[in-house]
Amino acid sequence: MSDSRAQILGAVRSALGRTEPRAAADRATLDRQLAAHPRNLIPARADLPPAERLDLFQHYAEKAASTVERVADMAAVPQAVADYLRRENLPAKLVMAPDPSLDAAPWDSQPLLERRRGKPAPEDQVGLSSMFAAVAETGSLIALSGPDHPSTLNFLPETHIVVLPAARVTGSYEDVWDKLRAQQTDATLPRTVNMITGPSLSGDIEQTLQHGAHGPRRLHILLVGDGSA
Repeated sequence: MSDSRAQILGAVRSALGRTEPRAAADRATLDRQLAAHPRNLIPARADLPPAERLDLFQHYAEKAASTVERVADMAAVPQAVADYLRRENLPAKLVMAPDPSLDAAPWDSQPLLERRRGKPAPEDQVGLSSMFAAVAETGSLIALSGPDHPSTLNFLPETHIVVLPAARVTGSYEDVWDKLRAQQTDATLPRTVNMITGPSLSGDIEQTLQHGAHGPRRLHILLVGDGSA
């Protein structure tokens, strides 16, 4: 352990009234808590069948100033993306996550839509990505960092389009953590988990609400399928 880290931890222990690291019994208690993953309080509104769960997600996502559009399957995604960009008078050009799940969409059906895979640059106006999961109880999106999901896609482009398979919409945050633990190991856990609820909104300047102050001005969610599969 470095001297600086030892000093910081020593200062924390002193503030807590301790002179030594936790005893073995305390460490065992912490290990049990980390291994057990107890579920916390879950709102009753989150315990719904798939169709109603999607309705709840859309309700809260739109309440948070996202826009939500439902499409039948991945085959309809390129057309929906192109139509959205035209409606918003945005360029037919985007940077998209190198996510294999997005490759299921027939992007060649929109030859005028210019796509680049990878991390966004400051000049990129539109970013497109998928999400690990979504939470119906708050209308939130759950993004994991990694090679297939550059975190900057969630924050740098002014417009963020999300392709969200309906089957990934969970009822509660506890469902998300269960899903993450089931699919990841300690060696593959993401460095960051971003919870995104609506586009960027700030009231820091004279208490006037401004979109796009710290992230995307627009968040458009393409909800794919009905969640039954």
